[in-house]
Amino acid sequence: MKRHQLALPKFLLVAALLLAWNIVVQAQQITSPNKNLVLNFALSSDGTPTYKLNYKNREVIRTSKLGIETKDVASFMNGFEIVKSETNTFNENWAPVWGEEKTIKNNYNELLVTIAQKAVEGRYIRIRFRVFDDGLGFRYEFPSQKNLNYFIIKEERTQFALAGDHKAWWLPGDYDTQEYHTTTSYLSEVRGKMKAAVTPNVSQFPFSPTGVQTPLMMKSRDGLYINLHEAALIEYSCMHLELDDKNYILESRLTPDAKGDKGMMQAPTQSPWRTVIVSDKAADILTSRLVYNLNEPTKFKDVSWIKPVKYIGVWWEMITGKSTWSYTNTDNIQLGKTDYKKLPPNGTHAANTAHVKEYIDFAAEHGFDAVLVEGWNEGWEDWFGKEKDYVFDFVTPYPDFDVVGLQKYAASKGVKIIMHHETSGSVRNYERHLDTAYKFMVKHGYNAVKSGYVGAILPRGEHHYGQYMVNHYLYAIEKAADYKIMVNAHEAIRPTGLARTYPNLIGNEAARGTEYEAFGGNTVDHTTILPFTRLIGGPMDYTPGIFQTRVSAYNPSNNSFIHSTLAHQLALYVTMYSPLQMAADLPETYKKHLDAFQFIKDVAVDWDETKILEAEPGDFITIARKAKGKNEWYIGGITDENVRTSIVNFDFLPAGQKFEAIIYADGKDASYDKNPQSYTIKKMIVTSKSKLSQVMASGGGYAISIKPVGESDKKK
Repeated sequence: MKRHQLALPKFLLVAALLLAWNIVVQAQQITSPNKNLVLNFALSSDGTPTYKLNYKNREVIRTSKLGIETKDVASFMNGFEIVKSETNTFNENWAPVWGEEKTIKNNYNELLVTIAQKAVEGRYIRIRFRVFDDGLGFRYEFPSQKNLNYFIIKEERTQFALAGDHKAWWLPGDYDTQEYHTTTSYLSEVRGKMKAAVTPNVSQFPFSPTGVQTPLMMKSRDGLYINLHEAALIEYSCMHLELDDKNYILESRLTPDAKGDKGMMQAPTQSPWRTVIVSDKAADILTSRLVYNLNEPTKFKDVSWIKPVKYIGVWWEMITGKSTWSYTNTDNIQLGKTDYKKLPPNGTHAANTAHVKEYIDFAAEHGFDAVLVEGWNEGWEDWFGKEKDYVFDFVTPYPDFDVVGLQKYAASKGVKIIMHHETSGSVRNYERHLDTAYKFMVKHGYNAVKSGYVGAILPRGEHHYGQYMVNHYLYAIEKAADYKIMVNAHEAIRPTGLARTYPNLIGNEAARGTEYEAFGGNTVDHTTILPFTRLIGGPMDYTPGIFQTRVSAYNPSNNSFIHSTLAHQLALYVTMYSPLQMAADLPETYKKHLDAFQFIKDVAVDWDETKILEAEPGDFITIARKAKGKNEWYIGGITDENVRTSIVNFDFLPAGQKFEAIIYADGKDASYDKNPQSYTIKKMIVTSKSKLSQVMASGGGYAISIKPVGESDKKK
């Protein structure tokens, strides 16, 4: 039997389609240079900006809304018309001051759309899209114009509508810390796992049962790897993501200030870039430089004073509880009023002149550039958790720390001392002392500082990741550059590629580092995830190299242990990229394992080439890197709790040359929990045609140094 359908009038049919499908108008499209990525921009029927992104004809981002909700003026949400559309192509190679490769390719196609809200007195904004071979960056721009000056952001409403229930490696959304375990789950499981994911921290502000942080790494069920983050975070608030776990839509959530506002803006200005890195290969995520490419070139004409650093430090012994930062046990201290010379020393203060000289001697003997010293200055006894405004002045040493004498001693050994500034979260106090502190550093020969922001931010009500602190972190970096000082900021905002513009930012923490191994431990898969998440925006001062994996060996009351083997710790010098690498364990321990310690001495901290040999987030990573200006390669391979066999193909080596490979690997009986210090060292001759099958123990790994045959003999 033939079926008949009711015929609708044509105009009603069109209207129904517009309503049902929200047909967009004035669509714009650009592709990546290699044509794999396609970006579509359009306005919906009510003038709401939208975009979508496909990769090799597969949906990455479904049609998603763009907009910014404001508090004091009409919002930038809808009612727009496209008044101008411009395209551009850009292609360059640029040389980073330091990095994972000698040159970085910056090639994209750009779409710049000017959209006007004619109902709001002719106001207009621009949205700029850049499509690279490895992903997308876009931002909002607010040009100078008659009817737009100051405005307050209530919330940014950028959406990332995902194509399905992806597997995700996520941190709880928090305005004050990223020091959480990474949780691995499907997006639909985030809500159910959030409570367990929010572990205690000295300062934290989780904001939602489905809020997560960036960089957010995901994998679709059909094998697409997707990373969401932001680039060039300047004069704006840090972005988190709120998950609609029914529709798999992520929407931006900015960190508020003390009043709850999300941003104080003045045109002309722009937002940071919102980034989407995508590939069907996990390795491509690790080699993406999209976030760096969206930042401006360096602002410094002279960069000769910025140099990668390999260092040791008076640090781990305090973290483990073997020693203390404080000089005395008195807990009622007022800086400038308390006379420390009249107080009894506690006998456990690590940053004393004689002990620091021991570290300097060890650094000089083994070719390290610098020694970090924490706990050298007055104030450590009475600050933690107190929210005191005036704790440190950053120039007054304890009675047992000879600033002048140690500077001379270090200089005589060819070693630098790295300054430490713990701000205690009191940003006002730090800024009022900053010039004086940097002048003090220059006077006494310090050219690098590790800064810390432990505890609640002062002024009260501000968050670590709000606009106020974003501005402060950059102020400290720019001010440091005036004095030719390099900065390693801990508890600061997670990086967004600013090290391209300000290469004196040679390190950041902004995640759970090695110190948490002494606070109960990191998960075994932790370091197989961080390169896909935290390191997307810049290097991390992870502080690897712990050989004594039982903390009780230093502090009998602490039963924590390192969740990796010794060989895994060596591999981190390659897999956890940083131009600032610490040998974090105690000299006394390294002296017991000088054969394994040799790899830490040899491994480079600056690179000409990087090759990802194998990678899967949360499971394993193997990376080969060529040392800057040398015919030397180094390989690091790590795994999670699963025993794995790694296959290394040496085809990245120059053809026709022989190399000596020294392989530092897990012993046959090694495992992170039962026998972490079991390791073997063997040598073999390799060429570009060689292959190696290497077993990695549970929580284990391996490290390989590769040098031309005869080079070791020449050095001898």
